[in-house]
Amino acid sequence: MRKICWLCILLVSCSAGKRKARIPVNEMKVIMWDMIQAGEWFNVITVKDTTARKRKEDVQLLSKVLSVHGITREEFYNSYKYYEAHPVEFKVLIDSIDAYSIRERSRENEKERQTKPQ
Repeated sequence: MRKICWLCILLVSCSAGKRKARIPVNEMKVIMWDMIQAGEWFNVITVKDTTARKRKEDVQLLSKVLSVHGITREEFYNSYKYYEAHPVEFKVLIDSIDAYSIRERSRENEKERQTKPQ
């Protein structure tokens, strides 16, 4: 009986120090939305400034997005690979990004309507 108690204590203490293997959907959707936004902004910039691709500004933008969210590149890609390997959870992630994008667009449209003079 004592061995089982010590084993349980050991397992709980070991698992308490580990970080989750994947980023939760609610956090991942915001990170991916920001990455999509950064990619779109980069596409707009490259139309005006063709040397941006040579300076690899897209990589810098994506690194900034990850640092804003306080995660490493490895954490993001490990989580993304996890979601790709689990189609049901990946669909939930993609659907939540879609719903989030609709909310963000409507929020932006509302801001534009409020700032336009009548």
